[in-house]
Amino acid sequence: MSSQIKYVLDEKDMPTHWYNIQADLPKPLPPVLHPGTMKPVTPADLAPLFPEEIIKQEVSLERYIEIPDEVQQVYKQWRPSPLYRARNLEKALGTPAKIFYKYEGVSPTGSHKPNTAVPQAYYNKLAGTKRITTETGAGQWGSSLAFAGAAFGIPVEVYQVKISYETKPYRSIFMESFGAKCTPSPSTTTESGRAALARDPKCAGSLGLAISEAVESCVKSDVPSKYCLGSVLNHVLMHQTIVGLESIKQLELAGEYPDVIVACTGGGSNFGGMCFPFIGQKFRGEAKKPFKVVAVEPAACPSLTRGKYMYDYGDTAGLTPLVKSHTLGHLFMPPPDHAGGLRYHAMAPLISHLVELGEVEPVAYHQTECFDAGLLFAKAEGILPAPEANHAIKGMIVEALKCKESGESKVILVNLCGHGFLDMPAYQKYNKGEMQDNDFKEQDLAMALAAVPAVPDQ
Repeated sequence: MSSQIKYVLDEKDMPTHWYNIQADLPKPLPPVLHPGTMKPVTPADLAPLFPEEIIKQEVSLERYIEIPDEVQQVYKQWRPSPLYRARNLEKALGTPAKIFYKYEGVSPTGSHKPNTAVPQAYYNKLAGTKRITTETGAGQWGSSLAFAGAAFGIPVEVYQVKISYETKPYRSIFMESFGAKCTPSPSTTTESGRAALARDPKCAGSLGLAISEAVESCVKSDVPSKYCLGSVLNHVLMHQTIVGLESIKQLELAGEYPDVIVACTGGGSNFGGMCFPFIGQKFRGEAKKPFKVVAVEPAACPSLTRGKYMYDYGDTAGLTPLVKSHTLGHLFMPPPDHAGGLRYHAMAPLISHLVELGEVEPVAYHQTECFDAGLLFAKAEGILPAPEANHAIKGMIVEALKCKESGESKVILVNLCGHGFLDMPAYQKYNKGEMQDNDFKEQDLAMALAAVPAVPDQ
């Protein structure tokens, strides 16, 4: 019996193309709408925010998009990332399940986020962009874009959700070390930020609000600027599919294929990156066997399990186009969980679409039970997950314990999207027994959903 733990690909085996699931959807994605006309947006509508190549990728229906050589060269600093068999965790759980985890914490910034930060910075460099603005929650995305901006010589300005800025101080230091400017959101530097502070001077911020500030800063700048988003949009999830494409090859080395695939979801980037290549195989009739896909979200910000599938703004101030997805309402302000990267009011349209098609099973858990799972994993496997990744670990353990009850030896694949080495304040609270589960107020959700713009015939 094999006792192999690591499944590692050579650089020459790294995928040379990203996978675009839009080419294989059995039903096309609902169009993005212009809030003024309620008509589908055009490339010209997106031009103030994104470079031409990114816009092309956002709307492309081609199955594979070539990864530029310059991007591949940067990727090779950490890609292909390793796939591990979690043998110690299997023993700790007493489960017959075979657990595999793809570890994206080996990247320079400790998460999956550079997979899209690098190409976005590259395409902006080609377009002559002189400044990039963005938002970040926990800081993994901001750190990654700061790294990518430095790699291609573009200044980066980051608006970080205030609660994460205050509880994860090392992330802003990381960004600034790579030359980026990091501002807590809401701030007094934009109209969006000032309006939020006027409504609530103690506002903890949200990803939706940070997006508003970053977009406003971009379009009002005197310097030629563009905006980058770290999740949600089609091109972002497509860049992340290198994770799932590598996983397919690595599982072939192990002689396995998943029965269950698990990933956490906030905006959807790491989930889409892991799951889309497998779901694409299913759509094309190429999957080796049936499998289940589980999306794990925080109970404090449960867009898939409590949100409504409808058109809504992607940001708090209503500066973005309208996209159809599961939303809690663009004015929804989630309670301050430690999984800052999952505190977004809506889900990626592609993932919501797959949920509506019955291809994805969403679940939600509170943060303390996710930290319970993360620490169990860390003690068995030696890696301390990011708070966001703890949600995926929780979902994976639930599936593994189902196998223990049934006696089935299912193959479970989970995306461990990042490490928690810069999240020590959160772990300190957990270790001291001071971590609390923060539930949103039902009246706040109702009010936020009531403020969603009316779209005819949705």
